[in-house]
Amino acid sequence: MSTIIYPSPIFGPVHSRRLGVSLGVNLMPGDGKVCTFDCLYCECGLNAERRPTQKRPTREEVRGRLKQVLSQRNNDGEPLDVITFAGNGEPTCHPDFPGIITDTTELRDTYFPQAKVSVLSNATMIGKEDVREALMLVDNNIQKLDTVDNDYINKVDRPVSPSYDVHDVIDSLKLFRGHVIIQTMFMTGEGVDNTGKEYVGPWLEALREIAPQQVMIYTIDRETPTAGLRKASPATLDAIKAQVEEIGISCSASY
Repeated sequence: MSTIIYPSPIFGPVHSRRLGVSLGVNLMPGDGKVCTFDCLYCECGLNAERRPTQKRPTREEVRGRLKQVLSQRNNDGEPLDVITFAGNGEPTCHPDFPGIITDTTELRDTYFPQAKVSVLSNATMIGKEDVREALMLVDNNIQKLDTVDNDYINKVDRPVSPSYDVHDVIDSLKLFRGHVIIQTMFMTGEGVDNTGKEYVGPWLEALREIAPQQVMIYTIDRETPTAGLRKASPATLDAIKAQVEEIGISCSASY
């Protein structure tokens, strides 16, 4: 099946369903995928099928290329809503992630002070204090929490580390003290469905504990590397959105 591998270290801008005109920062190699999850639905494909041969971009390479692109867009009067760390894998596993975030916020302040800095993360690295501190510097600290059921996560999100425990992740998410946006993928399929009350109920309880500033729920938008996965319906997402709002948390839904 067709999947997407993004250029590195800068790609786009693209129009994000949730964030607007978004300039992408890819801290992984430009010819493959490096991720601490191996999600069945990942638009970049499965880890084993996308092994890179190139190296990750260095902090200096990221800063230099980002400065070049931001300067040019500023000079040309081109709009920019957000600088988004995403791409071919988990951005926070880059060894210089904290320093790269410092560089990025400085460049943003120079060229596009109105733009936001966003990080799309699967939350596997937020147990590290330096990663959490860096994420506190960004405007949109977007962390994945597809469910609070470890069996589902092991089947669908497939963490690379055998020690992964979603309850440890929830404890780390609490440490942001509200400076976090929770992002959840809802979908259905043969043997895969996290839209029922047995999943949504405990997930809502975790949201109460985390007390995020916002929740973003969404469903499959592009072709997936695994067959048989299906979009959650708009009605299903709307019902879940309403339940999140009932507990006093802002929620958006992308269909």
